[in-house]
Amino acid sequence: MSTKHDIDQLDAACHTEEGEHCRKSHHPEKVKKDMITRLNRVEGQIRGIKGMIEKDVYCDDVITQLAATQSALNSVAKILLEGHLKGCVVDRLGEGDETVLDELLVTIQKLMKK
Repeated sequence: MSTKHDIDQLDAACHTEEGEHCRKSHHPEKVKKDMITRLNRVEGQIRGIKGMIEKDVYCDDVITQLAATQSALNSVAKILLEGHLKGCVVDRLGEGDETVLDELLVTIQKLMKK
């Protein structure tokens, strides 16, 4: 997971620019590189799963690989959620924008549907 230093950097990473449609996240390079590395690994896992299906590999083995891939995606989601909570949400609440809480609840519901 992220180090305390990475989390401190994430605290200031997300911000709102003039209006909701302009919002962007700005992750520290180390955190961004970590997420890209994880996503590249997931991409490789997906290609491997596709190959397993093409080769008629035993279903249970494919399911095991799918579970590992989902776990890897979840780890990226956790990093993003942590940064979002400690950065974007805190900042917007500090600005008096409580709509961020409704947005966060919808996001958490999406994550929990998995």
